[in-house]
Amino acid sequence: MRRRVVVTGLGMINPMGHDVATVWKGLCEGESGVGYTTLFDASSFPTRIAAEVKNWSVSSVGESTEQWERRGRHTRFAIGAGKQAVSDSGILDSSLDPPRFGVYTGCGEGNQDFIAFARMMAAGLQDGTYSPERFIKAGIETLDPAVELEQEPNMPAAHLAGMFNAQGPNFNCLTACAASSQAVGEATEIIRRGDADVMLSGGAHSMIHPFGVTGFNLLTALSESNEEPTKASRPFDAKRNGFVLGEGAAMVVLEELERAKRRGAAIYGEVLGYGSTADAYRITDIPPDGHGGIASMRMAIHDAGLSPSDIGYVNAHGTSTTVNDKVETLACRTVFGEDAMKVPVSSTKSMMGHLIAAAGVTEMIVCLMAIRHGVLPPTINYEFPDPTCDLDYVPNQAREARVRYALNNSFGFGGQNVTLCLGGFDG
Repeated sequence: MRRRVVVTGLGMINPMGHDVATVWKGLCEGESGVGYTTLFDASSFPTRIAAEVKNWSVSSVGESTEQWERRGRHTRFAIGAGKQAVSDSGILDSSLDPPRFGVYTGCGEGNQDFIAFARMMAAGLQDGTYSPERFIKAGIETLDPAVELEQEPNMPAAHLAGMFNAQGPNFNCLTACAASSQAVGEATEIIRRGDADVMLSGGAHSMIHPFGVTGFNLLTALSESNEEPTKASRPFDAKRNGFVLGEGAAMVVLEELERAKRRGAAIYGEVLGYGSTADAYRITDIPPDGHGGIASMRMAIHDAGLSPSDIGYVNAHGTSTTVNDKVETLACRTVFGEDAMKVPVSSTKSMMGHLIAAAGVTEMIVCLMAIRHGVLPPTINYEFPDPTCDLDYVPNQAREARVRYALNNSFGFGGQNVTLCLGGFDG
């Protein structure tokens, strides 16, 4: 029999709050973390809104701001969420063998030094002529090697391992918006097959900078509803026009069940199933028939040893783009068949924005909270029904419901699809 994997620690920092309890309360009350962009001057951009983390620093988790000031913004979020999760789990007080403790993250790239890059370009391009030599010379004189190192996506995992003496498997994957869900799924497999007993897993990302916003604007993926920021993210609504960029981090401590029971750990729930597929279609477009998402949902349900009729809630990828919401609805209809209208589906991106690489694990924790508290968070800003999106989206208000099993969908650019199946744990 394969080893069972449970969740014994949670940590979270995002636009809705700086810990799991605060975020969960805000989600249940239908609050929004979206506002005008302040991290850079976005006045000349088509999109001037974002979901930013406000009024938080590493000092909130007992770390020195000076020690971490040259690290990436996403790294600081990862450290904060990681410390919360590890402290919550009590894992360091349990005679943990360091080589049996690993880290698997789905983190994005670090800070992009836009000012330094602009100076290098200006130095390289003079009198209408571009000189690679001048560009390189300016880079050597301008760039800070330590800061540049922190751009690497693997750095949060490295810092977390060092902080907690986690000497076991250490990985980072960056599969766009599916990254942290994939990290949790792969970390679960590591424990299942016996290569580790405990894994710290999750993701962190911040793309609220000129390069990030420019890229998504060019893809026409971001909402340009700047007049009413809190209403801009409206998944499954007929007037949706793109997602709102968010940032943050979430981490979970995954532990082999018998070990968790022996030490008397509090258990939030169980990772029952993991599905991972590729569309093999296009880089930014979703196949109209949704075959990749359908396959990942079915795979997760099968891996959990369940049937579609067992699923009581789906936390949708639900980005608020025209294509994603329509195709995800089709995928749910295909998987659940004639029972599709009986399965509540909501998108918490309507409130916290899209955390990109950190989105999946954040929404996984939301699923665990929904199961634990018997409450389904709403899809806010759902006002105008779309005939192509015709499921129960838990519109605008949270709903009490008894849920035993939930699915979390994460579908990323590049055609990456990950679904996690979560269950409660009653001993």
